[in-house]
Amino acid sequence: MRSITLATLLVLAVAAPAVANAQAKGDAEAGKRLAYTCTGCHGITGYKNAYPNYHVPRISGQNYEYLVAALTAYQAGTRKHPTMAAQAQSMNAQDIANVATYLSATPTP
Repeated sequence: MRSITLATLLVLAVAAPAVANAQAKGDAEAGKRLAYTCTGCHGITGYKNAYPNYHVPRISGQNYEYLVAALTAYQAGTRKHPTMAAQAQSMNAQDIANVATYLSATPTP
């Protein structure tokens, strides 16, 4: 009986983070509505901004956890970019999860 209980606990310990991660992700449809402002810079062909001219990183198809971490860092001010800080500060944690869910599921152009 003890080995069954130990095996069950082991399975739960391994599966719990995956289940928690799946629950933590947001609503892609809500994220799509919020992410329309992202395309003003990140949707430009070649990932270049018109003025000033600089490389803009790819965000469609980007890793969910990376997007959440980046937006949260811009929001907290630990990652610096005035436009991104303003965008992130307008979002709450659920908005960030929703945007990250949508963008991570969007194929790269």
